[in-house]
Amino acid sequence: MGRGENRRPQFVVALLIAVVVIGTVPATVAAQSAPQAGGTVVVEEGETVDELQAVGGTVVVRGTVTGDVSAAGGDIRIEETGQVDGNLEGGAGSVTIAGTVAGDVDVGAGSVTVAENGTVNGTFTAGAGTVVIDGAIEDDAEIGAETIRLGETATITGDLRYGGDLEGNTDAVAGNIEEDPSLGVDVAPAVQPFASWLFAAYAFAVNLVLGAILLALFPRFSGRVADRVATGPLRSGLVGLGVFVGVPILLIALAITIIGIPLSVIGILVFALLLWIGTVYGFFAVASWILSLVGLGNRWLALIVGLLVGAALTLVPIVGDLVTLLVLLLGLGAITRALYGHRRANTGPAESRAD
Repeated sequence: MGRGENRRPQFVVALLIAVVVIGTVPATVAAQSAPQAGGTVVVEEGETVDELQAVGGTVVVRGTVTGDVSAAGGDIRIEETGQVDGNLEGGAGSVTIAGTVAGDVDVGAGSVTVAENGTVNGTFTAGAGTVVIDGAIEDDAEIGAETIRLGETATITGDLRYGGDLEGNTDAVAGNIEEDPSLGVDVAPAVQPFASWLFAAYAFAVNLVLGAILLALFPRFSGRVADRVATGPLRSGLVGLGVFVGVPILLIALAITIIGIPLSVIGILVFALLLWIGTVYGFFAVASWILSLVGLGNRWLALIVGLLVGAALTLVPIVGDLVTLLVLLLGLGAITRALYGHRRANTGPAESRAD
């Protein structure tokens, strides 16, 4: 039994690392309509899928989608070789159509571009900060944006209804041009709640992976971190504040010297990782403390509950940021105290082993 118990944490860690690696590698979409997720979701050139529902840092269509594309990501790109036989719907930081969309387009993004070789055969509806049309829209267009730019190669076969600043080649519009100021106000806010929930879900998933790795690799140390928060929250918070303020000052001082510049760069990266670990440990420790008050001592439950609360706080303006900062300070302080206590226990006399 002891041998099996020793192997189980290593198996869990290996599985979690595999999940992280798979999530960051471009995912090639299978020829089916099942939802896809990953750092990058790709329909490769020469590949054909029935339908694409995807969430990813980047969603790319280089091949053919015979149905609709519904996507959310940092970037959505229909490249020159890409073809969507159905409709395109999505929300993203940027949307680029350099290929062909046979159906309608309905997108919200920071920027939307129909490139010179891009074609939309259906209606085109967009809400964005900037919309650039250099390609062809074979039906009506309805655009709400701060800036709408029509290029010299642009063509809009139908009518254009817009809200925002219209610039460039207005002769590209074969139909009527109608200004509607409400479009520039109402379209963009509709995308914001979706983006906020997407970010919260992503933050929870990434933090959960890190937290699970920490608990599996360092179960005793994780327990000591939780104990430091439960038995001395004020002390942990003050220590965390000292680390939060003091380390950047030391890194700046180190960067003043030419020799210290490479070390300061490494130090910044390590400190950024420490802040991330501190936040995850902070929510874990606070949840462990609260759950212990009602007789629940499961560390995995504490991790999930704590990170769910942390993800929810990202949706609360100002107050959520302040609470997250306090939790971060608790986590940093608890990590520092646990490390110091561990060092004293290993190097100091027996009477100094208690923190």
